[in-house]
Amino acid sequence: MSASSESSSVDKAVDTAITDAKTAALQAGIGLTRLIESDEEEDVSSDIKVSLAFELEGLDSAPSLIALEKALEEIPGVSADLIYPSQTAWITATDRVHPDTLIETFAEFGIRAQLSNSSLLRRHQQISAEVSREARIDRYRSRMSAKRISPRVRRHNREEMIHAVRARESGWIKRKHHSSAQQEDPMSGDVLFTARALITPMRLWVSLPFALIVLGLSLYPAVQFDYWQWLSAALSIPVVVWGAWPFHRAAAGGIRRGISALDATSSIAIAAAYLWSIAMLLFESPGNKSWRSYPSWFAFDHGTLTQNEIYFDVACGITVLLLAGRLLTRRRSQSSLLAELARLQINPLRTVTVVRKHRMTRVVEELNIPVQEVRVNDDVKVPPNTMIPVDGTVIGGGSKIAASIIMGQDPRVVKVNDRVFAGSVNIDAELKVRVVRTGHRTRIAAVHRWVKEATFRENRHNRAAIRSAGNLVPITFSLAVVDFCLWALISGNINAAFTTALAVLACVAPVALALSAPLATRNSIEAAARHGVLVRSGEIFRMLDDVDTTVFNRGGTLTDGEMTVETVTADKGEDPELVLRVAGALAMESQHAISKALVKASREARDSGAGGDDVPHWIEVGNVEITEEGSFLATVELPIIKPTGEKVMRSVEATLWRPRSMTEVREHLSPRLVAAATSGGAPLIVRWKGKDRGVITLNDHVRTDASDAILAIEEQGIETMMLSRDTYPVARRYADSLGITHVLAGIAPGKKSQVVRAVHTRGSTVAMIGDGSVLDCLKVADVGILMGVDRPSELRDDADDPAADVVVLREAVMSVPVLFRLARRYARLVNGNIALAWIYNGVAMVFAISGLLHPMAATVAMLASSLLIEWRSGRARRF
Repeated sequence: MSASSESSSVDKAVDTAITDAKTAALQAGIGLTRLIESDEEEDVSSDIKVSLAFELEGLDSAPSLIALEKALEEIPGVSADLIYPSQTAWITATDRVHPDTLIETFAEFGIRAQLSNSSLLRRHQQISAEVSREARIDRYRSRMSAKRISPRVRRHNREEMIHAVRARESGWIKRKHHSSAQQEDPMSGDVLFTARALITPMRLWVSLPFALIVLGLSLYPAVQFDYWQWLSAALSIPVVVWGAWPFHRAAAGGIRRGISALDATSSIAIAAAYLWSIAMLLFESPGNKSWRSYPSWFAFDHGTLTQNEIYFDVACGITVLLLAGRLLTRRRSQSSLLAELARLQINPLRTVTVVRKHRMTRVVEELNIPVQEVRVNDDVKVPPNTMIPVDGTVIGGGSKIAASIIMGQDPRVVKVNDRVFAGSVNIDAELKVRVVRTGHRTRIAAVHRWVKEATFRENRHNRAAIRSAGNLVPITFSLAVVDFCLWALISGNINAAFTTALAVLACVAPVALALSAPLATRNSIEAAARHGVLVRSGEIFRMLDDVDTTVFNRGGTLTDGEMTVETVTADKGEDPELVLRVAGALAMESQHAISKALVKASREARDSGAGGDDVPHWIEVGNVEITEEGSFLATVELPIIKPTGEKVMRSVEATLWRPRSMTEVREHLSPRLVAAATSGGAPLIVRWKGKDRGVITLNDHVRTDASDAILAIEEQGIETMMLSRDTYPVARRYADSLGITHVLAGIAPGKKSQVVRAVHTRGSTVAMIGDGSVLDCLKVADVGILMGVDRPSELRDDADDPAADVVVLREAVMSVPVLFRLARRYARLVNGNIALAWIYNGVAMVFAISGLLHPMAATVAMLASSLLIEWRSGRARRF
């Protein structure tokens, strides 16, 4: 063999040894930090992308940005967008590109750049995460070196750490489905309930054949043979030990923590029945070869009990029935809504087609990029039969879309300028959607967070009810002991005493009492959400059931938020067209619905040529000031006619104000304008040079179902009020058209919360219904109901400062009476469940103590009571 071939074989052996050593080190938990090899440095396409925003100083002109963008994009993995008017740079880069490198590139062009506050916060969190990760690895290595950890635990920890590191290096950590399922289960991890992970179908199916044989032998004397009781004892061992292990473990966990597990009575009943039966076999007549059993489920024969009795059938029956019941309970108690919402979440790695203009060539191009790289104002193509990935506005095409499950709506047809939301499914044709919100800012993501937080909050609140049900367990043990002693002393029949005590332990149903409120609460919250109504907790349902007064803010609830100019009335000697143009000029910068209506009407009048040459085509406006009363104040240039007849342009002070009371109307306006301000819609008054020149009335678009919703609320015995800033005649006219009983008129925006508080202090339980403009009113009411949600940020669900107690997503006033009906149904269900649980436990214990209930029948009755309460609670889902 030549020297070269020998050296080649040696090199291969060395490489193989190094590879094996690295693999072994990784499996042992050594060298978990990432090593960047040379080929990885060249390939940046697989790195994690980060977004950075820079605030720029020193930009001279927009054309100079082209060379700067080109220089930035020469850095591998960098994509830059520079916006001259806002002096901002938006950069997407890999996590290997340090911000100082980008800042130095800016400095080469004489521009000072610094990271924005949000970018600095994200980078701080990223660095903190890296430090925490290294600290965890160090702690992990120190734990691995400790001798007190068992090899099994050490191996498990090592596998978990290796999996986490590999997931991080892949650029995306996938969430495990089972973890979310465990979080959604309100009874998981609580020692008051049995450990749900231990109750599996396999445990039931393995225990069932043994239990059926034992039951058959015990209940039917015709099939009993010599030594059948000893066979039953042997067959019962895997059932009462392995099959009933979840209940024994729950009881032991409760004892260890000093509390009562709900299944402790069943665990004790199973163990007591088996041990008593073994004692009978060893020391009494049931151990004889030819002994036979003649059981009776109800009103058992005391004479038979004097000859002793065995209860292997009771031990096996309780175990199998509990396993089947708990499996059925777990299936029914799982949150189907959270699971469906989770399926609607958009995968950030999903590829979508985006239409963009190239920054340099300005040529329109189509890019296939992940959803996580889609930007606001991008145009996304949505093919048919696919889920819409973003919130946005349709700018091309028309199609039928299936709305999200949270809206409870039938498929609807959308066209250009219609809004669509992530999670909806495009059915017919391709749509082009301009992005408004992506990722966690979409409405479906906000709804998912709301429902998830409401469920978790309800789980925490329900723990108090569950622990109160746990108090029934020690009471049951005490009753069983007292029952055994009294029966043994009075009748002298120890077998009858044990049978009645066992029946007491088997019949009690603390689980039914514990589930009486939580299941109904969860199902009611989900039913409301499916109707487009988000409720914060079950406590809110209780408060809604007590509501006797509803206060509607007129704008955004009873109306759709759009307004149109109804009439323009000028005072004597004034030009109505000039009045409208001045109002439009003053309201130009405002985004309020009234301002939009004024601007639209003013532009339409200008474009049609109304007013001729006497009205200027364009009115110059100075800085507009908005007063505390909501009036617009500014200087405008208007044509003024001198005494000589000459027309000149002068700057005068103009005001656009809205009267709140008839006193203001009568004091400031002429009789002509008073009539106009009180006979139409919402009045706005235009004033300049200290004189009121005209009145503009606006009309709201009342929602089509508003009057029906008010009637439905009134039929439920709830008083209705309307809160309005308009004068009383105008507000009363609106209220009469809808059937509202009371009107609170002339209320300035800053005073509305005080009015709602005043309604509450008179002794009423108030539900305030309004949009995002009256959030302060929603907070002071007993129940705040938010309608007209335009931004997902309004779905804030902070426990300390919630935006609202209830959020109505559907644009329908009828959702409010539906909510009240659901709240009253919830109260009836919960109250009925609690009453039923207590009545059952009381009656069952009386029957068991009196000797009228066999332990097996007691078990069936206990399970039936739990299933009945679950069935009643499940009715809330079908609302």
